[in-house]
Amino acid sequence: MAKRNRAALLPTNFALLQNLVRRDPESYYEEFLQQYSHYESMRDIFLLNPSTEDSEEFGEVINFMSFVCSSYPKETAKFPDELATILTKNHAELDPELREKIVQCLVMLRNKDIITAEYLIKTLFPLLFAYSSNAVNGSGFHSKALRNQIYTALISLLKSCNTGTKNQKLNRTTQALLFNLLDQKDANGVWATKLTRELWRRGIWDDTRTVELMTQACLHPDPKVVISGVKFFLGADKERDQEFEENSDDDEIDTDSLRHKMQVNKKNSKRSKKLDAAIKTIKKKNSNKHSATYLNFSAIHLLRDPQQFAEEMFENNLSGKNANKFDLEQKVAIMNIVSRLVGTHKLTILGLYSFFLKYLTPKQTNVTQILAAAAQSTHDLVPPESINMMVRKIADEFVSDGVAAEVASAGLNTIREILARNPAGIDEDLLQDLTAYKGSKSKAVMMAARSLISLYREVAPEMLIKADRGKVATMGIIHNGAKGIQQFGIEKGTTTGIPGLELLAKWKMEQGLLGKEGEDDWDVPGNEEEEEDIDDVEGDWVDVKSDTEINLSDDENEGELPKEKNGIKKKYLKYMRQHKKRKTTVANDDDSDLELSDDENGNGVTKKKKTKKQLEEEENKLKEQEAIQATLNSVLTPADFAKLKELNQEAGIERVTGHKLRNEDEVDSTELVKADRRKMNKEERMAGIMEGREDREKFGSRKGRREAPHSTTNREKARKKNFVMMIHKKAVQGKRKMSLRDRQKVLRAHVERQKMGK
Repeated sequence: MAKRNRAALLPTNFALLQNLVRRDPESYYEEFLQQYSHYESMRDIFLLNPSTEDSEEFGEVINFMSFVCSSYPKETAKFPDELATILTKNHAELDPELREKIVQCLVMLRNKDIITAEYLIKTLFPLLFAYSSNAVNGSGFHSKALRNQIYTALISLLKSCNTGTKNQKLNRTTQALLFNLLDQKDANGVWATKLTRELWRRGIWDDTRTVELMTQACLHPDPKVVISGVKFFLGADKERDQEFEENSDDDEIDTDSLRHKMQVNKKNSKRSKKLDAAIKTIKKKNSNKHSATYLNFSAIHLLRDPQQFAEEMFENNLSGKNANKFDLEQKVAIMNIVSRLVGTHKLTILGLYSFFLKYLTPKQTNVTQILAAAAQSTHDLVPPESINMMVRKIADEFVSDGVAAEVASAGLNTIREILARNPAGIDEDLLQDLTAYKGSKSKAVMMAARSLISLYREVAPEMLIKADRGKVATMGIIHNGAKGIQQFGIEKGTTTGIPGLELLAKWKMEQGLLGKEGEDDWDVPGNEEEEEDIDDVEGDWVDVKSDTEINLSDDENEGELPKEKNGIKKKYLKYMRQHKKRKTTVANDDDSDLELSDDENGNGVTKKKKTKKQLEEEENKLKEQEAIQATLNSVLTPADFAKLKELNQEAGIERVTGHKLRNEDEVDSTELVKADRRKMNKEERMAGIMEGREDREKFGSRKGRREAPHSTTNREKARKKNFVMMIHKKAVQGKRKMSLRDRQKVLRAHVERQKMGK
């Protein structure tokens, strides 16, 4: 009787039939054929009249067939193509619920590996932009929900296919569709930027092809597509970092509290299983914490041709005909990306600096962001004339006695950021006028002027007045002379030779090691890895005796190589003979020497008198120069390079020649305007105090905090004592004499503390 009832319910109960088919497909083959014929009849009716009212029943049949496709692959071979055809050709006439059901069924077929991921993407992707925003007669109704569903399905599909190893074939297919969408020159290209930005944020796409796709979006004729691409380059890297930080800093389970509960409460299997599951979860999180293998490069650094991209962005979106399509806020965003490209890659766009001039006024909207963009676009390879023009404009508009303190401080801070990247962009008179604001009553203006003075004390102290140079810079000018500002076209940190070579030569001369390199100098600690790589060289080794001379040419008398020590010695003696000067010194009784030298005709001419100390200094300088030249002519061993590095660190040469360049630093527009501390209200002061307390321990008593293993407290020891030892205590005696009312109060207080977690 039960079988008959079940058989009667099967044609209408799809959930029961799905479960039975999944367990035993062969036994329910006839029921499947019955449902499949029902699907075919409803499909034919639907194709004749897509707006039929039986869409709910048709959706249930489609869902059932999608579920059992894997059990009957031959009979349902054409089913996925039929679903895709119905969706692509009749999506406008379909009921919204049926349309959503078909998309779900296609995703289910992909999860069951019945259709490929490429097939699903090519089917769903055109539906993203199939409905226009101006659709009438209900054709675009519920299109937003459908687009969100398709967008989520595509993101999930690409994420699942790129988990573990990258599916490059699927990525290339999807990117080709996005490139074709951007070639259409309409507003539908926004979907290409949305997909790319989300996939970059999740770390699924991280290659140069992705950046090239967003580069094409930034050069799109439609303003929405351009701004979407600009926002990608400005904020996509920060969004991706935040995404990975949020995934790694999820709410962790407190295992210490679980272990404590296991010790205090009664042990049972349920609590022990809960503790084991928590420990496994934490271990899994820690193992997968750094499993994301994505290229940690900024999108700006992965550009194929930054110079061409920056030029086209400036010509098309800022100075060209398309500039009128953007409002001021959008123009500021474009200025920001162009200036960041110029500063990061040290590009040359001379028209950019004159373009900034009309926006550099205190009354300009979003002027701080424009000032930050102007500072970012500066580097040491820009002609000083272009920088000087922009600096003078800022000084005239922002830095004067008739403006507010916030305006003057913003101008001085911007000038400092610009000159930190190109110190040659200001003349001496203007610099001294700006540094005169060090005596301003406003703290923000005074600090901005002092920061400008501190900058030029290191870069070019001779441009400052004597009172602003400082003791160190003044002594350096007196002893070493004015070194002058850095020349245009020479990058910071570039040197003409090996830095610190004179220190190595002087050290060798003092130690008496000049020209005495041995075989041990070629073996320095730390080269074991390099020695292991020698085994990879093809061919057999040949034993060569060190005492024999090797002839590298066919002639017996030519091409002989001298021994190592004799060769170095001969070079040194030859150099000494070439640079030897004829000198004749006559000693006097007053400890002074008279130097005689020969003129062009060979006649002796008396030049001047020098003391013995001066002669010794000149002789030492001559020896140092000869030692440096001898070191240059010799081959430096690994031991020499190791000692050279040590001497450079001691002398501080790495601090001078290897300092960090500031061109890649992003300028924060909020840092350019710093208000006085005394003008902050109570809320701002409290916000600053609470910000300083972040990542710090809680203030208050440290009683009861276990930061390190230690012995138990007296209270914990008293709990473990024998009752006979504690029976004479007043606390125990008092409990025995306690009334019923007092016992009720103690019990209620205990319950309240348990609820509060104390």
